[in-house]
Amino acid sequence: MIETVFRTEDLSVTDRVDAWREKLSQIHAPVDLACRPDSDFRAQQRVVQLGGALVWSSAWSPQTIRRTPRLIRHSDPEVVHLSLITRGAVGFRVGGPDALYGPYELRTNDSSRPFEILMGPQGEVVDAVSVDVPRARLPLSSDDLDRVIGHRMTGQEGVGALLAAFLTTLTDDTRSYTAADVPRLETIVVDLLAAVFANALDAMDCLPAESRRRTLTLRVQAFIRNHLHDPDLTPATIAAAHHISTSHLHRLFQDSGTTVAGLIRHLRLERAREQLADPARSDVPVHLVAVRSGFEHHAVFTRAFRSAYGMSPRDYRRCALLHEAGGDLATD
Repeated sequence: MIETVFRTEDLSVTDRVDAWREKLSQIHAPVDLACRPDSDFRAQQRVVQLGGALVWSSAWSPQTIRRTPRLIRHSDPEVVHLSLITRGAVGFRVGGPDALYGPYELRTNDSSRPFEILMGPQGEVVDAVSVDVPRARLPLSSDDLDRVIGHRMTGQEGVGALLAAFLTTLTDDTRSYTAADVPRLETIVVDLLAAVFANALDAMDCLPAESRRRTLTLRVQAFIRNHLHDPDLTPATIAAAHHISTSHLHRLFQDSGTTVAGLIRHLRLERAREQLADPARSDVPVHLVAVRSGFEHHAVFTRAFRSAYGMSPRDYRRCALLHEAGGDLATD
Protein backbone atom coordinates (compact mmCIF):
# COMPACT_ATOMS: atom_id res chain seq x y z
CA MET A 1 0.00 0.00 0.00
CA ILE A 2 1.40 3.40 -1.03
CA GLU A 3 0.91 6.16 1.55
CA THR A 4 2.30 9.69 1.34
CA VAL A 5 2.17 12.56 3.83
CA PHE A 6 2.42 16.27 3.05
CA ARG A 7 2.59 19.17 5.54
CA THR A 8 3.09 22.81 4.68
CA GLU A 9 4.84 23.20 8.05
CA ASP A 10 7.76 21.26 6.56
CA LEU A 11 8.29 24.04 3.97
CA SER A 12 9.37 27.65 4.05
CA VAL A 13 6.54 30.18 4.26
CA THR A 14 7.15 31.41 0.71
CA ASP A 15 6.88 27.90 -0.79
CA ARG A 16 3.75 26.68 1.00
CA VAL A 17 0.97 27.94 -1.27
CA ASP A 18 2.60 26.82 -4.52
CA ALA A 19 3.43 23.40 -3.07
CA TRP A 20 -0.13 22.93 -1.81
CA ARG A 21 -1.59 23.95 -5.18
CA GLU A 22 0.64 21.37 -6.85
CA LYS A 23 -0.45 18.65 -4.44
CA LEU A 24 -4.14 19.36 -5.02
CA SER A 25 -3.59 19.40 -8.78
CA GLN A 26 -1.88 16.01 -8.62
CA ILE A 27 -4.70 14.45 -6.60
CA HIS A 28 -7.69 15.68 -8.60
CA ALA A 29 -6.92 18.03 -11.50
CA PRO A 30 -5.17 21.37 -12.01
CA VAL A 31 -6.73 24.12 -9.87
CA ASP A 32 -6.21 27.75 -8.95
CA LEU A 33 -5.70 28.52 -5.28
CA ALA A 34 -6.33 31.75 -3.37
CA CYS A 35 -5.22 31.99 0.24
CA ARG A 36 -3.08 34.02 2.59
CA PRO A 37 0.56 33.50 1.54
CA ASP A 38 1.91 34.02 5.04
CA SER A 39 2.88 32.07 8.13
CA ASP A 40 -0.79 31.54 9.06
CA PHE A 41 -1.39 29.35 6.01
CA ARG A 42 -1.39 25.67 6.92
CA ALA A 43 -2.47 22.50 5.17
CA GLN A 44 -1.72 18.85 5.61
CA GLN A 45 -2.69 15.74 3.70
CA ARG A 46 -2.23 11.99 4.03
CA VAL A 47 -2.92 10.05 0.83
CA VAL A 48 -3.54 6.32 0.52
CA GLN A 49 -3.37 4.99 -3.03
CA LEU A 50 -5.73 2.09 -3.75
CA GLY A 51 -5.07 1.15 -7.34
CA GLY A 52 -6.87 3.77 -9.40
CA ALA A 53 -8.59 5.30 -6.36
CA LEU A 54 -7.10 7.78 -3.91
CA VAL A 55 -8.33 8.17 -0.34
CA TRP A 56 -6.95 11.08 1.66
CA SER A 57 -7.44 12.91 4.90
CA SER A 58 -6.69 16.61 5.14
CA ALA A 59 -6.75 19.70 7.34
CA TRP A 60 -7.01 23.10 5.68
CA SER A 61 -6.63 26.75 6.61
CA PRO A 62 -9.26 28.98 4.96
CA GLN A 63 -8.68 29.14 1.22
CA THR A 64 -10.51 29.20 -2.12
CA ILE A 65 -10.04 26.54 -4.80
CA ARG A 66 -11.18 27.09 -8.38
CA ARG A 67 -11.37 24.80 -11.38
CA THR A 68 -11.88 27.09 -14.35
CA PRO A 69 -12.92 26.43 -17.97
CA ARG A 70 -9.38 27.34 -19.03
CA LEU A 71 -7.90 24.67 -16.75
CA ILE A 72 -10.44 22.10 -17.95
CA ARG A 73 -9.54 22.77 -21.60
CA HIS A 74 -5.89 22.36 -20.72
CA SER A 75 -6.27 19.09 -18.80
CA ASP A 76 -9.18 16.89 -17.76
CA PRO A 77 -8.38 13.52 -16.16
CA GLU A 78 -12.16 12.86 -15.80
CA VAL A 79 -12.06 12.20 -12.07
CA VAL A 80 -14.95 12.22 -9.59
CA HIS A 81 -14.33 13.62 -6.11
CA LEU A 82 -16.27 13.15 -2.85
CA SER A 83 -15.42 14.76 0.49
CA LEU A 84 -16.72 13.85 3.93
CA ILE A 85 -16.42 16.99 6.04
CA THR A 86 -15.59 16.13 9.66
CA ARG A 87 -14.95 19.64 11.04
CA GLY A 88 -15.71 23.15 9.87
CA ALA A 89 -17.75 24.33 6.90
CA VAL A 90 -17.25 24.38 3.15
CA GLY A 91 -18.92 26.71 0.66
CA PHE A 92 -19.42 25.31 -2.82
CA ARG A 93 -20.56 26.53 -6.22
CA VAL A 94 -21.01 24.31 -9.27
CA GLY A 95 -23.53 25.07 -12.02
CA GLY A 96 -26.16 26.35 -9.60
CA PRO A 97 -26.80 28.31 -6.41
CA ASP A 98 -24.17 28.50 -3.70
CA ALA A 99 -24.29 25.77 -1.07
CA LEU A 100 -22.77 25.45 2.42
CA TYR A 101 -21.77 22.03 3.74
CA GLY A 102 -21.14 21.16 7.39
CA PRO A 103 -19.85 18.19 9.40
CA TYR A 104 -20.78 14.75 8.10
CA GLU A 105 -22.24 16.01 4.88
CA LEU A 106 -20.91 14.61 1.61
CA ARG A 107 -19.80 17.11 -1.02
CA THR A 108 -18.99 16.16 -4.62
CA ASN A 109 -17.45 17.64 -7.73
CA ASP A 110 -15.76 16.34 -10.85
CA SER A 111 -12.84 17.50 -12.95
CA SER A 112 -14.94 18.11 -16.06
CA ARG A 113 -17.00 21.03 -14.74
CA PRO A 114 -15.95 24.41 -13.33
CA PHE A 115 -16.33 24.78 -9.58
CA GLU A 116 -15.37 27.00 -6.70
CA ILE A 117 -14.77 25.72 -3.16
CA LEU A 118 -14.48 28.01 -0.13
CA MET A 119 -12.73 26.15 2.68
CA GLY A 120 -13.64 27.62 6.07
CA PRO A 121 -15.65 30.66 4.89
CA GLN A 122 -15.95 31.88 8.49
CA GLY A 123 -12.19 31.61 9.05
CA GLU A 124 -12.24 28.15 10.62
CA VAL A 125 -9.99 25.17 9.94
CA VAL A 126 -11.62 22.41 7.88
CA ASP A 127 -10.96 18.69 8.33
CA ALA A 128 -12.14 16.23 5.69
CA VAL A 129 -11.70 12.74 4.33
CA SER A 130 -11.90 12.50 0.56
CA VAL A 131 -11.87 10.01 -2.28
CA ASP A 132 -11.03 10.51 -5.96
CA VAL A 133 -12.01 7.89 -8.53
CA PRO A 134 -11.89 7.92 -12.35
CA ARG A 135 -15.38 8.30 -13.82
CA ALA A 136 -14.79 5.23 -15.99
CA ARG A 137 -14.25 3.12 -12.85
CA LEU A 138 -17.77 3.78 -11.54
CA PRO A 139 -20.57 1.47 -12.78
CA LEU A 140 -22.91 4.37 -13.55
CA SER A 141 -23.73 6.09 -16.81
CA SER A 142 -22.21 9.46 -17.61
CA ASP A 143 -25.69 11.01 -17.47
CA ASP A 144 -26.29 9.59 -13.98
CA LEU A 145 -22.96 10.93 -12.74
CA ASP A 146 -23.72 14.35 -14.20
CA ARG A 147 -27.06 14.38 -12.38
CA VAL A 148 -25.66 13.42 -8.99
CA ILE A 149 -22.54 15.61 -8.84
CA GLY A 150 -23.28 18.54 -6.53
CA HIS A 151 -26.25 16.70 -4.98
CA ARG A 152 -26.37 17.20 -1.17
CA MET A 153 -25.89 13.87 0.61
CA THR A 154 -25.34 12.75 4.20
CA GLY A 155 -22.69 10.62 5.83
CA GLN A 156 -24.80 9.99 8.92
CA GLU A 157 -27.23 7.34 7.74
CA GLY A 158 -27.75 4.60 5.19
CA VAL A 159 -25.07 3.79 2.65
CA GLY A 160 -23.57 7.26 3.17
CA ALA A 161 -22.77 6.28 6.76
CA LEU A 162 -21.15 3.09 5.48
CA LEU A 163 -18.90 5.08 3.16
CA ALA A 164 -18.09 7.60 5.90
CA ALA A 165 -17.16 4.86 8.36
CA PHE A 166 -14.98 3.09 5.81
CA LEU A 167 -13.10 6.23 4.79
CA THR A 168 -12.46 7.40 8.35
CA THR A 169 -11.41 3.94 9.56
CA LEU A 170 -9.05 3.48 6.63
CA THR A 171 -7.35 6.86 7.05
CA ASP A 172 -7.19 6.66 10.85
CA ASP A 173 -4.92 3.61 10.78
CA THR A 174 -3.44 1.98 7.68
CA ARG A 175 -0.97 -0.19 9.61
CA SER A 176 -3.20 -3.25 9.59
CA TYR A 177 -3.35 -3.31 5.77
CA THR A 178 -0.78 -4.62 3.30
CA ALA A 179 -0.27 -4.34 -0.45
CA ALA A 180 -2.27 -7.58 -0.84
CA ASP A 181 -5.34 -5.77 0.59
CA VAL A 182 -5.31 -2.99 -2.02
CA PRO A 183 -7.54 -4.64 -4.69
CA ARG A 184 -10.19 -5.51 -2.10
CA LEU A 185 -10.10 -2.04 -0.55
CA GLU A 186 -10.34 -0.37 -3.96
CA THR A 187 -13.37 -2.50 -4.79
CA ILE A 188 -15.04 -1.48 -1.51
CA VAL A 189 -14.38 2.22 -2.20
CA VAL A 190 -15.82 2.03 -5.71
CA ASP A 191 -18.83 -0.05 -4.63
CA LEU A 192 -19.73 2.27 -1.76
CA LEU A 193 -19.21 5.43 -3.80
CA ALA A 194 -21.39 4.06 -6.60
CA ALA A 195 -24.02 2.98 -4.07
CA VAL A 196 -24.10 6.45 -2.48
CA PHE A 197 -24.63 8.02 -5.90
CA ALA A 198 -27.23 5.46 -6.99
CA ASN A 199 -29.11 5.88 -3.72
CA ALA A 200 -29.22 9.65 -4.21
CA LEU A 201 -30.73 9.05 -7.65
CA ASP A 202 -33.11 6.38 -6.30
CA ALA A 203 -31.57 4.05 -8.86
CA MET A 204 -29.91 1.22 -6.91
CA ASP A 205 -31.15 -1.26 -9.52
CA CYS A 206 -28.87 0.31 -12.10
CA LEU A 207 -25.80 -1.02 -10.28
CA PRO A 208 -24.33 -4.38 -11.37
CA ALA A 209 -25.63 -7.35 -9.40
CA GLU A 210 -22.21 -8.15 -7.95
CA SER A 211 -21.76 -4.56 -6.74
CA ARG A 212 -25.18 -4.65 -5.08
CA ARG A 213 -24.30 -7.96 -3.42
CA ARG A 214 -21.01 -6.63 -2.02
CA THR A 215 -22.69 -3.44 -0.77
CA LEU A 216 -25.46 -5.43 0.90
CA THR A 217 -22.84 -7.59 2.62
CA LEU A 218 -21.14 -4.46 3.97
CA ARG A 219 -24.50 -3.15 5.21
CA VAL A 220 -25.18 -6.44 6.98
CA GLN A 221 -21.74 -6.45 8.61
CA ALA A 222 -22.23 -2.88 9.83
CA PHE A 223 -25.68 -3.78 11.19
CA ILE A 224 -24.18 -6.70 13.11
CA ARG A 225 -21.46 -4.50 14.64
CA ASN A 226 -24.05 -1.93 15.69
CA HIS A 227 -26.27 -4.54 17.36
CA LEU A 228 -23.78 -6.86 19.06
CA HIS A 229 -25.18 -5.95 22.47
CA ASP A 230 -28.60 -7.35 21.50
CA PRO A 231 -28.93 -10.98 22.65
CA ASP A 232 -31.69 -11.45 20.08
CA LEU A 233 -29.31 -10.73 17.19
CA THR A 234 -29.78 -13.80 14.98
CA PRO A 235 -29.68 -14.60 11.26
CA ALA A 236 -33.47 -14.33 11.21
CA THR A 237 -33.58 -10.84 12.74
CA ILE A 238 -30.73 -9.65 10.53
CA ALA A 239 -32.44 -10.93 7.40
CA ALA A 240 -35.73 -9.30 8.41
CA ALA A 241 -34.01 -5.95 9.02
CA HIS A 242 -32.64 -6.03 5.47
CA HIS A 243 -35.82 -7.36 3.84
CA ILE A 244 -34.17 -10.55 2.58
CA SER A 245 -34.65 -14.23 3.34
CA THR A 246 -32.35 -16.06 5.76
CA SER A 247 -31.19 -18.27 2.88
CA HIS A 248 -30.21 -15.15 0.92
CA LEU A 249 -28.34 -13.88 3.99
CA HIS A 250 -26.40 -17.13 4.34
CA ARG A 251 -25.49 -17.06 0.63
CA LEU A 252 -23.91 -13.61 1.12
CA PHE A 253 -21.41 -15.19 3.51
CA GLN A 254 -20.60 -18.33 1.54
CA ASP A 255 -17.35 -16.93 0.14
CA SER A 256 -16.23 -15.11 3.29
CA GLY A 257 -14.83 -18.12 5.15
CA THR A 258 -17.32 -17.76 8.01
CA THR A 259 -21.03 -18.00 8.77
CA VAL A 260 -23.38 -15.31 10.04
CA ALA A 261 -23.44 -16.89 13.49
CA GLY A 262 -19.67 -17.31 13.40
CA LEU A 263 -19.17 -13.62 12.59
CA ILE A 264 -21.49 -12.55 15.42
CA ARG A 265 -19.63 -14.76 17.88
CA HIS A 266 -16.20 -13.53 16.72
CA LEU A 267 -17.15 -9.85 16.90
CA ARG A 268 -18.74 -10.24 20.32
CA LEU A 269 -15.61 -11.91 21.67
CA GLU A 270 -13.42 -9.19 20.14
CA ARG A 271 -15.55 -6.49 21.74
CA ALA A 272 -15.33 -8.23 25.10
CA ARG A 273 -11.57 -8.65 24.75
CA GLU A 274 -11.10 -4.95 23.97
CA GLN A 275 -13.20 -3.92 26.97
CA LEU A 276 -11.33 -6.28 29.31
CA ALA A 277 -8.00 -4.80 28.18
CA ASP A 278 -9.16 -1.20 28.65
CA PRO A 279 -7.83 0.34 31.90
CA ALA A 280 -10.73 2.82 31.88
CA ARG A 281 -13.14 -0.14 32.24
CA SER A 282 -11.14 -2.10 34.81
CA ASP A 283 -13.85 -1.66 37.46
CA VAL A 284 -16.60 -3.11 35.22
CA PRO A 285 -17.41 -6.67 36.39
CA VAL A 286 -16.58 -9.42 33.91
CA HIS A 287 -20.18 -10.62 33.80
CA LEU A 288 -21.31 -7.11 32.81
CA VAL A 289 -18.67 -6.98 30.04
CA ALA A 290 -20.18 -10.24 28.77
CA VAL A 291 -23.72 -8.83 28.81
CA ARG A 292 -22.67 -5.62 27.05
CA SER A 293 -21.01 -7.73 24.36
CA GLY A 294 -24.19 -9.73 23.75
CA PHE A 295 -23.62 -12.85 25.86
CA GLU A 296 -26.63 -13.73 28.02
CA HIS A 297 -24.96 -16.54 29.97
CA HIS A 298 -21.68 -16.00 31.78
CA ALA A 299 -20.65 -19.66 31.59
CA VAL A 300 -21.14 -19.71 27.80
CA PHE A 301 -19.09 -16.52 27.50
CA THR A 302 -16.25 -17.88 29.64
CA ARG A 303 -16.00 -21.12 27.64
CA ALA A 304 -16.06 -19.29 24.33
CA PHE A 305 -13.47 -16.75 25.50
CA ARG A 306 -11.11 -19.42 26.82
CA SER A 307 -11.44 -21.35 23.55
CA ALA A 308 -10.65 -18.25 21.49
CA TYR A 309 -7.84 -16.69 23.57
CA GLY A 310 -6.41 -19.53 25.67
CA MET A 311 -7.34 -18.13 29.10
CA SER A 312 -10.36 -17.05 31.11
CA PRO A 313 -11.71 -13.52 30.77
CA ARG A 314 -10.57 -12.69 34.31
CA ASP A 315 -7.01 -13.90 33.67
CA TYR A 316 -6.91 -12.06 30.32
CA ARG A 317 -7.90 -8.79 32.00
CA ARG A 318 -5.27 -9.24 34.72
CA CYS A 319 -2.51 -9.92 32.18
CA ALA A 320 -3.59 -7.10 29.86
CA LEU A 321 -3.74 -4.52 32.65
CA LEU A 322 -0.42 -5.65 34.09
CA HIS A 323 1.17 -5.32 30.65
CA GLU A 324 -0.38 -1.87 30.24
CA ALA A 325 1.19 -0.87 33.56
CA GLY A 326 4.60 -2.20 32.48
CA GLY A 327 4.60 -5.22 34.76
CA ASP A 328 6.30 -8.57 34.23
CA LEU A 329 3.72 -11.12 33.12
CA ALA A 330 6.07 -14.04 33.57
CA THR A 331 6.52 -13.45 37.31
CA ASP A 332 2.97 -12.54 38.16
